[in-house]
Amino acid sequence: MNEQKSQGGGPSAPFKMLGNHLKYLREQLKESVMEVSGAVEIETLDLERIEQGKERPSEDILLLLIQHYNMSDQEAVQLWELAGYDGENSPHKSKIESNATAMLQTKQTVMLLAMDVRTMYSDGVDVNINQAGVTLNFTQTTGDGQRLPVGRMGMSYEQAADVLKTLEQALLRAKYLKHQPRLSGTSPDDNNIA
Repeated sequence: MNEQKSQGGGPSAPFKMLGNHLKYLREQLKESVMEVSGAVEIETLDLERIEQGKERPSEDILLLLIQHYNMSDQEAVQLWELAGYDGENSPHKSKIESNATAMLQTKQTVMLLAMDVRTMYSDGVDVNINQAGVTLNFTQTTGDGQRLPVGRMGMSYEQAADVLKTLEQALLRAKYLKHQPRLSGTSPDDNNIA
């Protein structure tokens, strides 16, 4: 645990940046030195010296701290390098690289679409089913009688059953509870029937 490599913290605290980072993580979790030292099974004085930058934790202790603080792989590699260990040999480095390679191999395309929250009204719906689930195609009839699609919604069979149940309940409430006060605090003009 006493391996020393200078990190610019001066002779009394060669691992000051590493220590500050570990202390910051501990304080963010609102844990005491005793709690963290108990979790990674080291003496409280050892953890205090690590957080003061006076000592560098062994690779095993650093891995335990990384796991205890539940760090992302990228942050773990940075911490590994702050400790003066070769970042290339970090167990997290190989995990990051394998994840990046897997992502490149799958060539996953991500599209971001702006969400339109305006209400679209329809006067028709076409329901299509396949092994994946249900697709609802909402349509409007134009002046010359053509049906134009205005929206499409896909869902699993389970979700479709939940939607059907919710619609039935909403229609029953609308039919039989028109003039009774609502308990939710919303106004009767509110179109969202709970």
